Amino acid sequence: MHLFLQVARDMRGALSCVEEMKSEGLELTIVTYSILISGFAKINDSQSADNLFKEAKTKLSSLNGIIYSNIIHAHCQSGNMERAEELVREMEEDGIDAPIDVYHSMMHGYTIIQNENKCLVVFERLKECGFKPSIISYGCLLNLYVKIGKVAKALSISKEMESCGIKHNNKTYSMLINGFIHLHDFANAFAIFEEMLRSGLQPDRAIYNLLIEAFCKMGNMDRAICILEKMQKERMQPSNRAFRPIIEGYAVAGDMKSALDTLDLMRRSGCVPTVMTYNALIHGLVRKHKVQRAVSVLDKMSIAGITPNEHTYTIIMRGYAASGDIGKAFEYFTKIKESGLKLDVYIYETLLRACCKSGRMQSALAVTREMSFQKIPRNTFIYNILIDGWARRGDVWEAEDLMKQMKEDGVPPNIHTYTSYINACCKAGDMQVREFCIGILSFLLIVSCNRVVEIA
Repeated sequence: MHLFLQVARDMRGALSCVEEMKSEGLELTIVTYSILISGFAKINDSQSADNLFKEAKTKLSSLNGIIYSNIIHAHCQSGNMERAEELVREMEEDGIDAPIDVYHSMMHGYTIIQNENKCLVVFERLKECGFKPSIISYGCLLNLYVKIGKVAKALSISKEMESCGIKHNNKTYSMLINGFIHLHDFANAFAIFEEMLRSGLQPDRAIYNLLIEAFCKMGNMDRAICILEKMQKERMQPSNRAFRPIIEGYAVAGDMKSALDTLDLMRRSGCVPTVMTYNALIHGLVRKHKVQRAVSVLDKMSIAGITPNEHTYTIIMRGYAASGDIGKAFEYFTKIKESGLKLDVYIYETLLRACCKSGRMQSALAVTREMSFQKIPRNTFIYNILIDGWARRGDVWEAEDLMKQMKEDGVPPNIHTYTSYINACCKAGDMQVREFCIGILSFLLIVSCNRVVEIA
């Protein structure tokens, strides 16, 4: 975050310098435009990067592969893949050969939006154009499969990479470790770490952060603290990424004293707590059903001069939703809107849980209408919450109508969808539909089991 803000400040200074150059009648060169576009890519401001690129097109007689590479990277960083694809076509039409960096940026962009097929197409295209896949190329694939939860496939890519004579580095090892941690497969995560050590590589800050996260998720706080102390002995300044899981881990364990002590240690270490740090503390308390204590953390944030974000309020809403306190959940929803914060599907999902848990289905329908007004599409989780809400009331007609809407919207049902629908059918006494759904559910369970076996 500090680096991000530093780059943002640097960009403001750079733009100020550009305006001064223009006022003195000096024209920007293609090198200057490329540097500025690259800078905006670093702070994820693809709109400003695109404005500069369009200006460069009107001011310069011709463009080159470097400036195209930078603008494509800016859009890929933001997940704007339609614009990135448009720029690639434009580049090809102008007869400019794409450097390998463009392929890597496109693969990274498709990873962000989790489009496996297009990412693989770019990888194959890279090879067809005469480029030899590098560790960056394979790293893009590893990152893709880790992000979409296909860690077994990531391991297969790892073996393919090694068979091509390309050795892992810390970054690729960290991707695999991260993948197993997300699956809560800590044994394999530590096995990859041991393999890394055997290869002669030494842990860096990113690897240590992952180990801390793993130990915290396992509830082994002593080992997590040992890793933190090891980082300090090796003169690695722990960041928010290191302290955050420890604070959350203590909060989840109900050890608020240690959580707050870690917060103090963080400050003494020269690491400034961010909104994400406090969110971790609040999240830990909510998971332990201590919503009132979580709310009290908001006062600590205010004293520290840190403004809550939409995630802060969503976590608290989730706590109230779990206890069925719909009034409080809506109160914090109102705070999000009044603060001008971004409304997303997770906020509405939390509200719907509160409505459905308390049996207020008309309120739930009002929430879905507002979602439509805000142009936020319903996903599988949203439909599942609604179907489950009607199932609790035994209203099979409403549940059936939602199943039809899912199909019309192209939203795929999952095991939880059919389980809730079966529940509605059972309460309504519609045993014929129940038997049909159980057949589908059995099929889905077999598919899920096969996937688990594949990962193992």
